[in-house]
Amino acid sequence: MAEYINIRGQSIEVVASDPANPTVGQIWYNSTSNTLKGGSFQVAAWASGGNMGTTRRILAGAGIQTAAVGFGGYSDATAQSAATEEYNGTSWTSSGSLGTARGFLGGAGTQTAALGFGGTPPFTDATEEYNGSTWTAGGSLNSPRAYLAGAGIQTAALAIGGGNPNSVGATEEYNGASWTSVNSMITARTNQAGAGIQTAAVAFGGGTPPGSITAATEEYDGTSWTTSPGSMNTARTALAGAGIQTAALAFGGSLPPGSVTAATELYDGTSWTNTTSLSTAINYLGGVGTQSAGLAFGGGVPAVNATEEYTGAGPVTKTITAS
Repeated sequence: MAEYINIRGQSIEVVASDPANPTVGQIWYNSTSNTLKGGSFQVAAWASGGNMGTTRRILAGAGIQTAAVGFGGYSDATAQSAATEEYNGTSWTSSGSLGTARGFLGGAGTQTAALGFGGTPPFTDATEEYNGSTWTAGGSLNSPRAYLAGAGIQTAALAIGGGNPNSVGATEEYNGASWTSVNSMITARTNQAGAGIQTAAVAFGGGTPPGSITAATEEYDGTSWTTSPGSMNTARTALAGAGIQTAALAFGGSLPPGSVTAATELYDGTSWTNTTSLSTAINYLGGVGTQSAGLAFGGGVPAVNATEEYTGAGPVTKTITAS
């Protein structure tokens, strides 16, 4: 068998740990794991994850791909759910139920410090705080509504838009105890997606009166909303989002008058770019995570319990084997 040094004409670096940012084509020998490794490029992809224990749609979520929580929703056309489940990157496990069963609610935070707010029916202002095992009542929204989006963390959250029942652009900030009304969105909308933190959020897509959908994107700076120059390539409602203001992920959604999309797009703070689509077109789904590691769960009409994990394109480290 030909030796690498004879083929390439250079020696292989021996290291005790893998380089933090390997370049594509770089080769090294890891003396700790006794393996030959190299830098490669991975294309973006969605892959199946563990199914939820409770089938539902129009639910909310919080956290990251390997430590997520999904809560609320509808198990069918009329049955609201209070179920809460946690995802560890492989499987879902049941946890403490919401105090108020509801769908069309907003979510924010992490797996061990989540926030659920709003929802229907009836339109509610109820807010609940999750500590990783149980939910307790928090401060009520100033504007009872559903079909809203969320961003931020439990002690610094953002409630974005929604309806009661008509579309509103109302925006509220949560400080861990109470909500404060702030400047409204430029375009009132329902069933949009949100991402980011309280002082640097982004909202995209959704339904606008009377019965239209939008691809418009708006950014929030902690005081006011501005229209982004970049609109999504696919206008849609009932979609999910993840990430931050300058690196967001949009996936799934509805394309009236009745079709569903698997389209996935990446936002860089200025413009949207199409990337690998979900394996299954779906709407009314939950979404959390980052632009490079997103999580889609539940959704559909009728409801499903499927989960998909997104891995963004980029350099990766791979072990080199004889095969």
